[in-house]
Amino acid sequence: MYTLKKSLGQHFLKDETVILDIIDALKKEPFSSLLEVGPGAGALTKHLIKIPNIQFKAVELDDEKVTYLKKNYPVLNDKIIHQSFLDIEKPFDERFAVIGNFPYNISSQILFKLLDWKDDVPFIVGMFQKEVADRAAAKPGSKAFGVLSALVQPFYSIEYLFDVGPEKFNPPPKVMSGVIKLTRKTELLPVKSDRAYKNLVKTAFNQRRKTMRNAVKGLFSADVLTDKIFDKRAEALSIEDFAMLTFKMH
Repeated sequence: MYTLKKSLGQHFLKDETVILDIIDALKKEPFSSLLEVGPGAGALTKHLIKIPNIQFKAVELDDEKVTYLKKNYPVLNDKIIHQSFLDIEKPFDERFAVIGNFPYNISSQILFKLLDWKDDVPFIVGMFQKEVADRAAAKPGSKAFGVLSALVQPFYSIEYLFDVGPEKFNPPPKVMSGVIKLTRKTELLPVKSDRAYKNLVKTAFNQRRKTMRNAVKGLFSADVLTDKIFDKRAEALSIEDFAMLTFKMH
């Protein structure tokens, strides 16, 4: 069999109803290529490899799980990328969907990497620690709204699908989990540049307890900082507000 590695954030989904609900969420969208992140022992994989007429790849770091998957699902022999997701090159030349019970210790980093491929990834269905799922889907004005929300939401609409309790996993994590779906937006926010937007958001939330005026004063001239929008804290601004402000940066 295989062992579970805490160092890799491994909590394997065992509830077949939840597994099928995740697969159903994926199948609601058309796709011809699919990447699974962190297949583990194959809870999702055993269903994904049965989807007809698609190109399928899975990325798995753990040597033991790669051996297990290839032994139990021989069709995967040439479909597994044996690396950390954070180190891989883009897996397909064409557009591809992404699915995964994402390793909780790197789940935010996974989303940030997927943003680099956003023009080729029309949608993502993923299981996250509930706190991360909530942050990704959070609305402006809420305490959960932060860097993750503000960097992902300009490019993807985010739908929180359902909670998943610890008892649905082996071993049970100490936290609740949540499944979200991210769908690529067709109309994008006008920004001065992606780099400027990212810099503004990260700077603003780096000192989120301060007003915007104090948190981002190094990015704007003194006369721009007189605008009342800078009286607010970062979580009170919408992504449209951040986008608008990029055009007023130095």
